Amino acid sequence: MGVKGLQYFMETCCADTCVPVDLKQMAVDHVKAHPDRTATVVVDGMACLRYWYRCQAWVHGGQWQEYMHILQEFVDAFTAAGILLVFFFDGTVEDQKRAEWVKRRLRVNQDIARVFQHIKTHGKQPNSRDLFCLPSGLATFSRFALKSLGQETRCSVREGDYEISNYALSHNCMGILGQDTDFVIYNTVPYLSINKLCLTNMTTVLFSRERLCQGLKLHMTDLPLLACLLGNDVVSEQQMQRLRNSALASFRKKHRQVQGDKVYAVADFINIHHPSTGATFGLSSLSLVEEEKEALEKGIRIYLLPGQTSPWLESSRLVPESECLMDKFVPGDILQAALEKHTRAECFLVYNVLYDGVVECSNTLEDEDEVELPPQAVLYLPVRERIYGLLLPLQPDCSGQTVSVKEWFVFPGNPLKEPTRVTPKPLNNLKGPPDLMALWFRMDPEVKAVQTSTLLDVFDLYEFTEELKRFDSPLIAVMCLVTYIAIQARQLSLEDVDAYLSQAVCVRLKSFGEMQQLWSSGMSLFMSVRELVLEACRRRGVPIHSRPRRLQHRDARPVEADDLHRERGHQLHHSTQQEFRQQPRASAHYQHGIPQYTRQTLA
Repeated sequence: MGVKGLQYFMETCCADTCVPVDLKQMAVDHVKAHPDRTATVVVDGMACLRYWYRCQAWVHGGQWQEYMHILQEFVDAFTAAGILLVFFFDGTVEDQKRAEWVKRRLRVNQDIARVFQHIKTHGKQPNSRDLFCLPSGLATFSRFALKSLGQETRCSVREGDYEISNYALSHNCMGILGQDTDFVIYNTVPYLSINKLCLTNMTTVLFSRERLCQGLKLHMTDLPLLACLLGNDVVSEQQMQRLRNSALASFRKKHRQVQGDKVYAVADFINIHHPSTGATFGLSSLSLVEEEKEALEKGIRIYLLPGQTSPWLESSRLVPESECLMDKFVPGDILQAALEKHTRAECFLVYNVLYDGVVECSNTLEDEDEVELPPQAVLYLPVRERIYGLLLPLQPDCSGQTVSVKEWFVFPGNPLKEPTRVTPKPLNNLKGPPDLMALWFRMDPEVKAVQTSTLLDVFDLYEFTEELKRFDSPLIAVMCLVTYIAIQARQLSLEDVDAYLSQAVCVRLKSFGEMQQLWSSGMSLFMSVRELVLEACRRRGVPIHSRPRRLQHRDARPVEADDLHRERGHQLHHSTQQEFRQQPRASAHYQHGIPQYTRQTLA
């Protein structure tokens, strides 16, 4: 979430609230005050993605080793300062935030359309940060990246800011690192800015809620009301427009116009109506219409952590947790196991499917004018149907009710006015209900074979179980994905397939340093994987051919890929080396709006 205009106000109109801090010294002071604890910072992972992702060719995505290198440097800097990190990522979108979520997703769709228009006009990605878009799926991949670096990584089951604030307070942490003014409103540990973070000297800015209260002459318990009157993700600006206009008119009668007077006016309004002994209690003193009162009560409660109260509420009961709607379809042990895996950031979507049957997928970097390629949300729908069939019952219950999953998936042309209901579908080769506990937790060879065959069945590639046995799990997953995309999309060229597979086969075991001096290697394995993917496509009547580009970066040279009927192992090895040597940095080829990966992309 975020409070409308509060970040600007604190930085521009009330600069005393922005306190430069030395994180190393903060850690030393924290340990002195709490000798039994390690200085710990809770990191809002969603707010850090733009800080972490600094790869030059952002429109391509895929720079995994470079991104891992950046994350490692980030972790190492805090470790050297004696600071432990705990990362949180959003794991759900609550109903009360859905309207704002939809509004933002539709706005980002417009930004993505402008990116593709720039590419088609200029043949290269925009240089302007105003048109910058994070690569699709970065938040999901970042969870697993941080876990692979040994970091404690968690995924929320309710509003992410709430869980971060509650965890930090209950674990007596040193601070919260993020970029969200809601962390000023929650009565929790200090809020530190990720945007102002300098890793070289470990300094940043602390946004002080105490100084904000002093400057506005408010109590700490007034901040939730301030946030709601200004507008946030739960209480919109429009809902409180009448009250703000009234407050601003009264304020300007007493004071000359100053920068940030909207915030000062709302604070003055709160002071005038602040509850006192013998006075009308709480919100009742504000002469609200019923809709305004309900909105403010709801908004204030979202900021109350366990044990906290508000003088503005007659009853400071906490916001109830959402109801589990799928419990009659899902055994308790399965739901508990899914919850534990979800909170440990070991999976995603599964718990949401099993808990309330609602899932969402944010924006993807897709060209809305490219009619030949289906959106990823549509492309992977058959896969999701079969996954839901693994998790949920396929037959109606005794009352005749059939279970379905509500999907809020963003793609061009979807107005997001309501969710799409998706019915679970059975796997073609699964005999009987799956043992989910075994599939999730057992590691014996017999079950591993079932895991592999189930994965292949989900992608409708069960017939290739024997051929894939000689490959390790990561390669099997990649081959499933690339083959599935090629069969479903029917528009991939041989160059596209090579680009996907080269990432998985040729570079996945190389360090970031090695990637900087990349030479083609592992071609034997690459050719084996490539041959099987192409054979799978041929069997399904989707032959993959080499095709010229429709649109090229003016400085780039097209890749000379071999035709299916004249594959040359040695020559391909040589030409790939030459391609990586000669390719200009940060350049891209495009066909049908799909970027072709270059040397930097592979890094």
